[in-house]
Amino acid sequence: MGSKISLKSLRIVLGIFGISFFAAAIFAAISFWKSDIKPSSRSGDQTIQDLGKANLKLPARLDIPKINVDAAIEDVGLTPQGTMAVPEGPLDVAWFDLGPHPGESGSAVIAGHEGWKNGIKAVFDDLYQLHVGDKVYVGDREGATTTFVVRDIQIYDQNGGTSNIFDSNDGGVHLNLITCEGTWNAAQKSYSNRLVVFTDEE
Repeated sequence: MGSKISLKSLRIVLGIFGISFFAAAIFAAISFWKSDIKPSSRSGDQTIQDLGKANLKLPARLDIPKINVDAAIEDVGLTPQGTMAVPEGPLDVAWFDLGPHPGESGSAVIAGHEGWKNGIKAVFDDLYQLHVGDKVYVGDREGATTTFVVRDIQIYDQNGGTSNIFDSNDGGVHLNLITCEGTWNAAQKSYSNRLVVFTDEE
C-alpha cells in the first residue's frame, strides 16, 4: 500500500469523565497519529479486505486472572469536550483508539470504572490489588493474545501531570490501565486521585 504513517507527539490535556457517580481526571500527553497518505494503486475491494483484516486485530477482551477480570473491550476516542471517552457500563473497559493497539510499539491505554453507584461491582474495583510481576492478557478479535507483565503502579493527583501514561518513546510495547482512586468529591463529582498500572509486553 502506497501510504506512509508517521508518529508525531502532540501533548494535550485529557480527562476521563465518568457517568452518574463515576468521575474522572485530567490527564496529559497523548500521541496522535499524523498521516501523510499517498494515493493507493489498490482496488476498492482490496482496501475493504485490508480494513477487515485490521479490524480482526482490534482488542476484544481484557483478562486479569489475579483480580478475576474478564471484560469486553470497547474502543473509544475523544468526547466533544476533548476528553477520553469511557466505557458505557461498569463491567466493560475502554481502549483509547487514537493511540497504539495493545501489542504495538508505544503505550496503549485502557480505562475502567471503579466505585460504581448503588454498590454495583465495577470492573476495576480491585485493580489496586495488582503487584509487580502479575500478568495481564489482551485478546484480539482474531483470537490472538498478547501477554503483559505489571512493571509499576502509581497514584496520581487528578490534576497532576501524567505525560508518561499516554506517551512513550522508548521503543517498547506497553499497556497502561487507569481507574479512579481516593476520596469522592460530591461537589466536583470526581475522585481525588487516579490509579495507573503500567505493564510491559512479556
